[in-house]
Amino acid sequence: MLFQLLKFPMFLSWKQSFRTQRRLSFLILQYLVAFFVIVITVMTMPLSLRAQKIDDSLFSQGCINSYILKEIGSSKVLMAKDVDRPVSPASLTKILTCIIAIESGRLDQDVLITKESTMVEPSKAGFRQGDKIKLLDLVKAAMVNSSNDAAFAIAIYLSGSVDSFVASMNYKAKMIGMKNSWFTNPAGFDKGIYTGNISTAGDLLRLTEYAVRNPMFNHVARLEKAIFMEQTTHKVYVLRTHNKLLDKYPYAVGIKTGYTTKAGGCLIARAIKDNKDILLVMLNAKTDRWNVASNMFDRAFLADSPASASWFNTVSRDDSRSSANIVVNEHSRTGHVNKGHKSKKQMTASLKHSRKSKKELVASLKANRKSKKEVIASLKSNRKSKKEVIASLKSNRKSKKEAIASLKGSRKSKKEMIAVLKNSRNLKKHELVASKPVRKNKKKATLSYHRSIRFNQICSHNDQAYRNVAA
Repeated sequence: MLFQLLKFPMFLSWKQSFRTQRRLSFLILQYLVAFFVIVITVMTMPLSLRAQKIDDSLFSQGCINSYILKEIGSSKVLMAKDVDRPVSPASLTKILTCIIAIESGRLDQDVLITKESTMVEPSKAGFRQGDKIKLLDLVKAAMVNSSNDAAFAIAIYLSGSVDSFVASMNYKAKMIGMKNSWFTNPAGFDKGIYTGNISTAGDLLRLTEYAVRNPMFNHVARLEKAIFMEQTTHKVYVLRTHNKLLDKYPYAVGIKTGYTTKAGGCLIARAIKDNKDILLVMLNAKTDRWNVASNMFDRAFLADSPASASWFNTVSRDDSRSSANIVVNEHSRTGHVNKGHKSKKQMTASLKHSRKSKKELVASLKANRKSKKEVIASLKSNRKSKKEVIASLKSNRKSKKEAIASLKGSRKSKKEMIAVLKNSRNLKKHELVASKPVRKNKKKATLSYHRSIRFNQICSHNDQAYRNVAA
């Protein structure tokens, strides 16, 4: 239609051209109105509708076996699913191993690496039999890099054997309140002789809440890499974390990852934002756990907003993911259209408020015009101050002349000092001349003394000769 309106305008009469221009302007106005309506509807869309894709991706991960999301220090659980289902925790077991090592009070002691601790499956730090590693460095290797050889070295050093350390692990778990957990090794293996290493999302949440009360554990859990040295050969170890959430989510601060073929992807993550400290435990995730964890944290931090508060109903503990999808669809179908209409009214109210603010700006500008007179008055006062500056400069010039005169006087005094020095030099010369004859007299006295001694010797010799002749 636009092409027909724009086609051969030069061959039309002035009436027809006027009509075509009017139709063209009307069409352009319609297009502009439609564009602005679309923009306004997108801008005023409620937060929950904009977050629908995130929530669909979140609940589409029904392939996550169990999870729990909770704020530290609060009894309210934000999200949960099958928190008491026993599953393999994989390397999340190392949290209990490390907190026992930290509470032992022996972190500064050297640990001798045994052959048993090196004969484990990866991941490993690569320690050799006979190496000496600080216990604190072993804790870092187990937490940051999930090193299995470090976990076994901790167990053998603290308890003498793996079995006795496992007994202390289970005792500690019961003390914390982990009623549905049982551990068979310090690293998290779940097959072969270590079958039966199980825990639940609720128990692991209790363990993590207990561990984060320890400052040393918090320090180690936040590390992205561990750098330490072997004590005898001074070999440097640089171990990096497997936690990709630290790169994907800006508010993430650790804590531990885990994976085995039986346990799947496991994660205990922590995020801090706006004085909110959120913990997430995720077990047996068969999807991208990093993106899912980011979405969960985003929803947790938006929990106080009215648009997203209705979304935080705890998911029932059955495995049906269809029920969760039904809840999402019901929330997305009801109530949000009315919120959109209310937001339009709010937009018009805000526009009226902005018009009022324009009037206030005009009034403030008029007030500023009055202040111009004050500025002019201040400039005049500054001109007076300029005269004072000129007078001070003139006084400085006089002081400069006085300084020059004083310098000239100092030059004269320098000449006088030079004359005095010359006189003193002349006096020294006279003293030297006067002292020379004394030196000559001293020489004459010494010569006369030597001559007298010689004369006495000759006389005595002659007397002896006369005596010999007479005899």
